[in-house]
Amino acid sequence: MMNSMEEKRTPIELEGEGTKPAKHKELHGKSPRRRREVKRPHQRSNGQESGSHQSFEQHEALEQRQSVTCDEMTENLPKKSDRCRRAHFLHGPYPTTHFGPKACILPNPTSVMHIQDPASQRLMWSKPPVNVLVIRKIRDEGLLEPFKELCRFLVKEKQLMVYVEKKVVDDGRLVTDATFCDIRKQLCTFREGFDDISNCIDLIICLGGDGTLLYASSLFQDSVPPVMAFHLGSLGFLTPFKFESYKSEVEKVFEGNAAIVLRSRLKVKVVKGLFQRSKQLSGPEENGTIPHQHLSPDAGKITLQLQVLNEVVVDRGPSSYLSNVDLYLDGRLITSVQGDGVIVSTPTGSTAYAAAAGASMIHPNVPAIMVTPICPHSLSFRPIVVPAGVELMIMLSSDARNTAWISFDGRKRQEIQHGDSSSSSRVIISKSFPLLC
Repeated sequence: MMNSMEEKRTPIELEGEGTKPAKHKELHGKSPRRRREVKRPHQRSNGQESGSHQSFEQHEALEQRQSVTCDEMTENLPKKSDRCRRAHFLHGPYPTTHFGPKACILPNPTSVMHIQDPASQRLMWSKPPVNVLVIRKIRDEGLLEPFKELCRFLVKEKQLMVYVEKKVVDDGRLVTDATFCDIRKQLCTFREGFDDISNCIDLIICLGGDGTLLYASSLFQDSVPPVMAFHLGSLGFLTPFKFESYKSEVEKVFEGNAAIVLRSRLKVKVVKGLFQRSKQLSGPEENGTIPHQHLSPDAGKITLQLQVLNEVVVDRGPSSYLSNVDLYLDGRLITSVQGDGVIVSTPTGSTAYAAAAGASMIHPNVPAIMVTPICPHSLSFRPIVVPAGVELMIMLSSDARNTAWISFDGRKRQEIQHGDSSSSSRVIISKSFPLLC
């Protein structure tokens, strides 16, 4: 339907080219009544012909002025050639803003989410990078030599400050290696949970699989530096670089203008207490919506706040009973999930646990959140995709037989207590955007 509407505006666009074939196409694109008006001047005298021709030109000028009014309102929007070019990528063409010869949409920059073309996302440095964080997969002897080779390259050849975990430097095989002793003394160490390095790291280099990159993401709960992930683990969905060419790949990143992929994360808060359920309200809920004065995300005590790259999993834990949790979308009750649990994942996490639970895979540039039930005891609830700007809330149902457990990218697992009839634990999920290579 939108394509046909754009074709109707083709004569106006071709008219600006000033070619005769364009004018010929314009006459054939008119309605039957207008074609008869154009033919009548040829049957009259010369004076009448010029007068009719002049009125026809005035009519055309009036139509052009009316179309220009809509065009001026959308002059900053991409051209049609750009819209067609975007169709070759994963995103659809730019939405049509003209409907018929007279109607158009008033541009509102706050109502349209502009997504950058994945092919045009490039990395740029405001200052040369100085501090590099190297994350290595623990308990993998095969990564010892690549780790030492990379550290030598960064310290000796590139003259950079290299940060590594203290438990990696204290590895007995590195301590007893005499050839690596000088490099080991120049490494800066840190301990997770004790030292804050979020404001001093310019680039992250991961040696391992997808789990290593997830661990690197968990170290930065605010802004995430660019990440280079070399495929040296079991899974490689998030590790596109090969270590055989690490020198040339690192050089390209340091020079800038390197291709990047923007991956979104979930901002999660675990809140306990001070939540009044709908059955305690003075009036019934309307269409499953709880009034905002009784559903405040900030009410209660925030016991944990994290940003996760893959998914948030709420499951039944060690209990043999089915879990029973309520899912709210912007304060509106969507459904009660009865089964083994529910997965809330990013597009990046759609290739992980959600894919094993039967969900579809989503490209990381798509602004969305996926909700996937785990073995649901229902035929109606299947994986759903919601917009990225919504806020999800998960809490135990009032008739739940047992508690639930929650984990964040497979880490920091904790129990969600049932609570009484007037208070309960709940999980609030929204979205944020880090920068990943």
